[in-house]
Amino acid sequence: MSVDTAPRRRRLEPDARRGQILACAVRLFGERPYADVSTTDIARAAGVARGLVNHYFGTKKQLYLEVVRVMVTVPEVAVAGLPAGDLRTRVDASVTWFLDVVSRHRSSWLAAVTAGGMGHDPDVALVLTGAEEVAADSVLVAVGLADVTAHRTELRGMIRAYGGLATSTAREWLQRGTLDRSQVHLLLTNTLLTIVEQVFPAIADDPPATGRPPSA
Repeated sequence: MSVDTAPRRRRLEPDARRGQILACAVRLFGERPYADVSTTDIARAAGVARGLVNHYFGTKKQLYLEVVRVMVTVPEVAVAGLPAGDLRTRVDASVTWFLDVVSRHRSSWLAAVTAGGMGHDPDVALVLTGAEEVAADSVLVAVGLADVTAHRTELRGMIRAYGGLATSTAREWLQRGTLDRSQVHLLLTNTLLTIVEQVFPAIADDPPATGRPPSA
């Protein structure tokens, strides 16, 4: 979610050219539904031949899937760049990073998380599911629970649920205007702190039900 959306019309190395094409695709798919964007449009925006778009990304759908992936997947650099400090400091920095990114790429991020124009496409769903797992891994690192093994299934479930809350809350801010940024920041920060400091410890300390009443 850190793609630079400003095209550069000059001779570039292959990786830079690929990034430029991807940046233009991110912008166009954010502005228009999937069906209204062609590879010719993307090539024109990037200042390249259409064949070069196909060379780097294959079909239009494959390019779109890459756009969704880059817009919803947390990059490793985001976690590596978190400040040292206590839990609240790291959670606050994580939420700030997320809100900065989604607001900077507002239209493209909203189009990606809602799969604009693609309905319930299974390939898009697969990309979104993969992004959920990457995001869960990133949050666990940020809050210092990456190495926890006991009750890990429940822990990951809670963190994935938190990811869904983050997405929905950001949409309330960016799309519906029902919340402002400071309210979203407060909600997401306090919710994650509550999960880590209260909810997960309570679940970890609670033995699983056996179907038998406790002995006296």
